Amino acid sequence: MEDAEFWQDRARAETRSKELADLKRDIARWKEMNNGFFSIRESTAIAEGDEALMRELEGDIATLQKKLSSAERETLFSGKYDAGNAVLSVWAGAGGKDAEDWAALLLRMYTRYGEKKNWRVRAVHEHWGESSGPGGWGIKNAAIIIEGPFVYGYLKKESGVHRLVRISPFNAQSLRHTSFALVDVLPEFVEPEEIEIKPEDLKIDFFRSSGPGGQNVNKRETAVRITHIPTGLQAASQAERSQDRNREIAMNFLRSKLYDLALKHQAQEQKNVKQEKVSIEWSSQIRSYVMHPYQMVKDHRTDVETSQIDKVLDGELDEFIEAEMQK
Repeated sequence: MEDAEFWQDRARAETRSKELADLKRDIARWKEMNNGFFSIRESTAIAEGDEALMRELEGDIATLQKKLSSAERETLFSGKYDAGNAVLSVWAGAGGKDAEDWAALLLRMYTRYGEKKNWRVRAVHEHWGESSGPGGWGIKNAAIIIEGPFVYGYLKKESGVHRLVRISPFNAQSLRHTSFALVDVLPEFVEPEEIEIKPEDLKIDFFRSSGPGGQNVNKRETAVRITHIPTGLQAASQAERSQDRNREIAMNFLRSKLYDLALKHQAQEQKNVKQEKVSIEWSSQIRSYVMHPYQMVKDHRTDVETSQIDKVLDGELDEFIEAEMQK
């Protein structure tokens, strides 16, 4: 970093700076746990016979065990981008206004999960649905960047179709309704040399950033949408006030999508089977959230389930994520 030319390549410099910050964080965390271990060991000898102090030490031990378990889980992350940030997108599927509302609930769920982990969550793009505005807040699709240690490693297996069963708030007869939404998780940054993007393969559109009900957030056309013509993949950003910055974010997002597509093609070639497009509807869900006639969240890959659906929708996902990591 002391090299005079280090910051000439800003993207590479930011990546290396993050690597250094992550290493410093890991060293500090292990030192803290090591000091905690010796402190508990010394205090245990002193506290023998002192019930109040022993109870306090039991709490310290539980805290240390929780930190150690978290560190041990992270050793399972072996992917190239597992230690980095993630872009999480949600798409409303079959189900109309109910599906748009469900997509918004999922976006909130992952936002709350990130906040509970002390990660930074920021919006990249939001396409509001028919139920947005007064009396509703549904989305057709949206993307957020979640920044923190090992975010992509934790969340990458959340990609898939999520199914909701409930009494529809949009149905006058209060009938039960099934809705679907697709969650897609990608690494925030992919090395430029991983994916070659030719300028002639890109279509770039500019538009105004907007919020629920069509309210203009920015009067100028600062939002950017980039289409990769050969694949039809799109990436958009409207979070920043600068058109150049939104274009940079959208390009990183598009590169991540192309990287993910390349990995999927590679996996399909290894299996020697035809790749099928995921359908955001019946029989393709990874997890079901049932609010009526009973309350249950069940992951169809691990069979982990809970009746505490309100806590899950408020971001308490550790049980499901850890079970999938152990597979």
